[in-house]
Amino acid sequence: MSKRDDLIEKYAADIKDKFGQNPDMDLLTKVTIGLGPSIYNIDASKVSGSDEKELATVKNNYLIKKLGMADSPKLMEGINKVMDKYGSANRNKHRAVVYYQLCKHFDKASVYK
Repeated sequence: MSKRDDLIEKYAADIKDKFGQNPDMDLLTKVTIGLGPSIYNIDASKVSGSDEKELATVKNNYLIKKLGMADSPKLMEGINKVMDKYGSANRNKHRAVVYYQLCKHFDKASVYK
């Protein structure tokens, strides 16, 4: 298996363990590929749930630019909901898992079709 496949398996396990869901592997793979080489960088591959600047970046670069959503308070509410569900004690919030969950939360899987 490739390194990317190993990471996707790790992300799928996180979705099962932290969110109690069976992941849509096709969507998870597409979200992961969409992140490009950042998944291999320790810092870039994680999201800090307590860093407001980081969460604003997720909102602007992913929800608005990638998913094409209009800026509204609902975006930050969705991000906070995903972060809460991931668990504040969990310091390793994988960017691919956060983006996957946001994509599902806002019903935007069609962006990856």
